Amino acid sequence: MTPKICVIDDDKIYQFTTKKIISNAGIKGDVLVFSDAENALDFFHTEVQNKDQLPDIIFLDINMPFMDGWQFLDAFEKIRPQFPKSIEVFLVSSSVDIADTDRAAKIPIISGYIFKPFTKEKLLESLSHVQS
Repeated sequence: MTPKICVIDDDKIYQFTTKKIISNAGIKGDVLVFSDAENALDFFHTEVQNKDQLPDIIFLDINMPFMDGWQFLDAFEKIRPQFPKSIEVFLVSSSVDIADTDRAAKIPIISGYIFKPFTKEKLLESLSHVQS
């Protein structure tokens, strides 16, 4: 399986390094990158029934301007039942605040919480959750 990966993060350096890590890990799938959660949500609304365009896994930053990761998750959860496939969601954050990890643990659609920096090992561990 060649996974389609989605990165939602406002940090351009993180976007670049994550794409590099994915490439260096030998993952040949498409990588969708969104600098803000609103654009990502627009994409999901537009492609809601298009299995080939939807990612297999999302790496979502919590702290973003305008719409943060939590707000994205609230909106995403409402359209998620319409998707023709399962999409794994991992929160990615530099926050080590226990309130964030506790909050994430209570949201069923979150597959995991990854502390930055993102690494090849964390990528491969996350991809092991993706259903073939």
